Amino acid sequence: MNLPLDVVTFGEAMMLLVADQPGPLEAVESFHKRTAGAETNVAIGLARLGLKVGWVSRLGTDSMARYLLGAMRGEGIDCSHVVCDAGQRTGFMIKGRVSDGSDPPVEYHRKGSAASHIAPQDIDAAWLTSARHLHATGVFPAISDNCFATARRSLELMRAAGRTISFDPNLRPTLWPSTERMREAINELAALADWVLPGLEEGRILTGERTPEGVAAFYRERGAKRVVIKLGAEGAYYAGEDGSGRVAGFPVTTVVDTVGAGDGFAVGVISALLEGRPLPEAVKRGAWIGARAVQVLGDTEGLPTRAQLDDVRF
Repeated sequence: MNLPLDVVTFGEAMMLLVADQPGPLEAVESFHKRTAGAETNVAIGLARLGLKVGWVSRLGTDSMARYLLGAMRGEGIDCSHVVCDAGQRTGFMIKGRVSDGSDPPVEYHRKGSAASHIAPQDIDAAWLTSARHLHATGVFPAISDNCFATARRSLELMRAAGRTISFDPNLRPTLWPSTERMREAINELAALADWVLPGLEEGRILTGERTPEGVAAFYRERGAKRVVIKLGAEGAYYAGEDGSGRVAGFPVTTVVDTVGAGDGFAVGVISALLEGRPLPEAVKRGAWIGARAVQVLGDTEGLPTRAQLDDVRF
């Protein structure tokens, strides 16, 4: 008999080709293959910490889809609600390599992908609400209008069922028709969440507030029980029903790749809160995992196992 799910997430997984050498993508001759996707990064991280995680998406039936499914199942993720459609194609992305700690160049090839065709009627409400938590990001609803409708419906169902919801805005401005539409849509979804996890610059774009305290107050006034503002190397600011404060960042000797750091941060916060730990401790765990994530090349290599986490004394 299957055990109840701890967390469900909806989102697009893409095959990621990571450059083996620094330089312009057009000059790179060899790449290695990995998985990519904000929601799947979080799913993988939570599964490695021992949580039972379900992932919902659509893929094609090509080799990329088979690779992605194999990787997710290999992490112990429930993929029973992933639809594979022979008439649709799987998205992929190419990421460069940098040696100076800057953001690497990235090219997305996802327009019209299988995941963009997910619709609200694809939601299995009974299966979804069997989980105690939903993690959502601003990436999936940006892919298409029906993805936005699906994201909103999944949040509404979980909220009505009394489950907890975390939301990471994870802004992708190029996927939205305008900044105004992005701001409206993201804040509509954030208002349905219990825990909101923006970066400071994202919060400024979305709220018009300039300080971590102002951004947190904006979302707290709209119903969020806990808000955590990521401050990069400086750590994070948090505010919730049990107080507010700051957590320092963890020292990093060399930044290899910043992509996926926010997802790692979310893994730490969500896992700790679901364990019933206090918010400051959850934020500290998030900062630690985020620091691990920037020291490796791929999106998920820095995500720890439960044994690795248990070896750390914060």
